[in-house]
Amino acid sequence: MTRTDRLTGQALVTVFCLGVLIPFAALVLASLNPPGTPISGLSWPESPSLESFSQAWSTAGFGSLLLNSAAIGLGVVPVALVCATLAGYAFATMRFRGRGALYIVLLLGLTLPYEAAVVPLYYDLRSLGLTDTPWSLILALVGLYMPFGAFWMRQQFSALPKELLEAASLDGAGSWTVLWRVLLPCVRPALTTLGLLYFLWAWNQFLLALILIQDPAGRTAPAGLAFFVGAHTTDVPSLAAATLIVIGPVVVVYLFFQRNFVAGMVAGAVKG
Repeated sequence: MTRTDRLTGQALVTVFCLGVLIPFAALVLASLNPPGTPISGLSWPESPSLESFSQAWSTAGFGSLLLNSAAIGLGVVPVALVCATLAGYAFATMRFRGRGALYIVLLLGLTLPYEAAVVPLYYDLRSLGLTDTPWSLILALVGLYMPFGAFWMRQQFSALPKELLEAASLDGAGSWTVLWRVLLPCVRPALTTLGLLYFLWAWNQFLLALILIQDPAGRTAPAGLAFFVGAHTTDVPSLAAATLIVIGPVVVVYLFFQRNFVAGMVAGAVKG
């Protein structure tokens, strides 16, 4: 790599970082102003306070909203990971009739915008009596995330040396033993990355949460934020504080699993 290429890469990374950090800094600075303070530009508040956070928290009831979102995310992640792992393992290591056609049909789900499935999902879940319950959103998200999860895990399993499977078969290991004791330890970073992506997607889900859970007591944090924005369109400090409250848990989870996330992404890129 030449010096010019290295400098160009560093410049691009710097631009992307600034594109993320400047809006985030603007949110933080705006939220430190008292509620109702007019905001103009990116400047340090004259009298910094946490009053906007307190007002947003109590007015919108973010305590229960965050718990609802956490319950949805923690419900989606394990179920979706198990389904994606089993599907990826089957498509990568097993030979059965219709395997290729079934995999193509599954991949077609990647091209389907989830907005197109909202109406059928609502009526199907309503007929089962699941609307306005966390299970309606959990089951819907697990199904919508399956195509990507199965594709991701199939790629990870397919990239492993075939000798691992052959050695395990010679030792008399069954399919479950091969998956649990041989393959899963090898793809643990990729599995962690997939779980983190599932949690982030489930937490940020807005449209399905708004339609499938219309009970105010069961709303998720993004849906509650939308109603809060509609009621406080001119109170910029409170809006900024509410936004930071909603995205705060996602940022914390990402920072906690950052190394695992990057390791999984790099491993997937190298193996692919």
